[in-house]
Amino acid sequence: MEVFAKKVITNISRVIVGKEKVVEKILATMLSGGHVLLNDVPGVGKTMLARALAISTGLSFNRIQATPDLLPSDVTGLNVLDTKLNEFVFRKGPVFTDILLVDEINRTTPRTQSALLQAMAEKQVTVDGITYQLSEHFFVIATQNPVEFEATFPLPEAQLDRFSICLSIGYLDKSQEIEMLKKQEMSHPIENIKPVSNLTELEEAKKKTKEIYIDDSILDYIVRIVERTRNHDDLALGASPRGAISLMNISRGLAALRGREYVLPDDIKELSVDVLAHRIVLKPEARLMKKTKQEILNEILNTEEAPIKSEAQT
Repeated sequence: MEVFAKKVITNISRVIVGKEKVVEKILATMLSGGHVLLNDVPGVGKTMLARALAISTGLSFNRIQATPDLLPSDVTGLNVLDTKLNEFVFRKGPVFTDILLVDEINRTTPRTQSALLQAMAEKQVTVDGITYQLSEHFFVIATQNPVEFEATFPLPEAQLDRFSICLSIGYLDKSQEIEMLKKQEMSHPIENIKPVSNLTELEEAKKKTKEIYIDDSILDYIVRIVERTRNHDDLALGASPRGAISLMNISRGLAALRGREYVLPDDIKELSVDVLAHRIVLKPEARLMKKTKQEILNEILNTEEAPIKSEAQT
C-alpha cells in the first residue's frame, strides 16, 4: 500500500509541485469512496491535479465547466432520436466516467447542482424513469472560487454535506514557484506523465482501506468531536452523522496510505478541520466577532481529550 501511495503521489507531484499533503488527502478520500470539494482561488492547479490523478491511476476522466446555462441533461445525458433506428437512444453525459471534475460548481443553477446528488450518493442516475449505473470507481472533484460571488449559486448545506472533505491547494512558496516555472519552460508536465498504477492495484487498495482497524476509543473520539460542534455556543448548525462517517472512512484511507493497519488519534486530529468545517454554520454574532470555523474546530480539538493508544498496544 505504501508503494502504491508513493508512486501515485510522486507522479502527481511532477505536475503539482509541493502539495503532497493535499494530494495524499485526496487519494485517501478516493480510496474511502468519498468526494472532494476544492475551495481555492483560480490558477493554483485544481484542474491539473484532477487530470494528473486520473492519468496516474489509469482511470477515465471527464470535465464539466459549470455555467449558469448548464442543464441537468448536460451532466447526466439524455435520450435522443436515432433517425436510422426510429427510436430514442440514451446518449451518456460526462458523469459516466471514473473521475469527474466539476469546475466552479457554484456557477451553475441549483437544479443542475442537484443532478449530481444521486450520482454522488448512489453511483447511478435516472433519466426518463430509467436508472443507469455509473462506474464503481466514480469520484467527483468539484471546485469553487471563494473570492468571486457575482452570478454564483452558493451550495446549500445539504449539498455541501455530500462532499466528504473540503480542501484548499494554496499558493506555492518562492522556491516551489520557481521549480514550477522551470518545469513549464518547454511544455506542461501533464503532457509527459504516464500511468503508474492500474485498476487491479486501485481495487486492492480500496479493499485494504476497508480492512483498516479502527478502535472503539477512536470512534468515541470522533463522536465526541462531532457532538461538540452541535452544542457549541458559536455554531448554529453542527456536523451531521455523515460528517462522522466521512471522518472515520477518510482516516482509514490515510492510515492505509501511510502503511498502517490501524487508525491513530492523530489521523482524526489531522483530518477533522478539512472534513467538518464546510458542514458547520456560524451564528451571526460569531461572524460579527470575526470567528472562523477553523478556529472553533481547533478549539474543540485542543480541549477534547484524545484517546491514548500507542502503536505497541494496537
